[in-house]
Amino acid sequence: MNWLNKLERRMGKFAISNLIVFLIGAYVIGFAIGLMNPGLLGYLSLSPYHILHGQVWRLITWILMPTESNILFLLIMALFYYQLGTVLERTWGTFRFNVYIFGGMLFTVLGAFILYFIYAAVYGWTAMGNLSLILSYGFSTNYINMSIFLAFATMYPDMEVLLMFILPIKMKWMAYVYAIITVFNLIMADWAGRVAIIMSLMNFLIFFFSTRNYHRVSPKEIHRKRVFKAQMREPRAGSGITKHKCAICGRTELDDPSLEFRFCSKCEGNYEYCQDHLFTHTHRKNH
Repeated sequence: MNWLNKLERRMGKFAISNLIVFLIGAYVIGFAIGLMNPGLLGYLSLSPYHILHGQVWRLITWILMPTESNILFLLIMALFYYQLGTVLERTWGTFRFNVYIFGGMLFTVLGAFILYFIYAAVYGWTAMGNLSLILSYGFSTNYINMSIFLAFATMYPDMEVLLMFILPIKMKWMAYVYAIITVFNLIMADWAGRVAIIMSLMNFLIFFFSTRNYHRVSPKEIHRKRVFKAQMREPRAGSGITKHKCAICGRTELDDPSLEFRFCSKCEGNYEYCQDHLFTHTHRKNH
């Protein structure tokens, strides 16, 4: 995925660390709103009709729509997806995890508008005011959560979790169950539900098919590559000479063999930076 590597070099510094925490925080806020003022949720849902009529905040606030109605289930869900999201971010890197989550949200919004225009063509534009809120409740973060789970199961198929805190079960078997449930929902749902499911999971489908030979992005392979690169960077024993040095913090490969170093193409001169300062330093200009 060369395009993603290029995008990361340009936009990596804007990635949000611990994005899963903000996502779970949105769930908690939505749950609290549902308890205190359920009627307010109607002004937060992803409704293209209302967005096109000026309520543009719905493009963002739909992620507040509660996915659970029971506080115990909410806590279990929050803990579970916090663990999955944290591990995925460490495995892929902050930027790629951001792309995965925001990609799922973007596809969900696109799905809502696609469905809106389809229904408008069938039932007429005048009927969409009454249908809009009914259609919007099919678009929530439920399937984005599922995409996180499926991505984790793809990366760590043999990891075991405790089902109901009692029964150990491998992630791949739970993923198969989720897949069967999703297919069943696709069959039983109306077109609104089908579009919501497919578009919400589109980010996982792209991920799965683009990394179907995902051995190269598996945790073991990533660790192997890091170790190999670190060994290749190591100077000969006793030489005391380093190959790399960060122009900001002064660290070299002798300080931490896992550090990666890159030259900045925008700095005038041969300035090299470690992975922590490559995207955050101020570009140097010769006057």
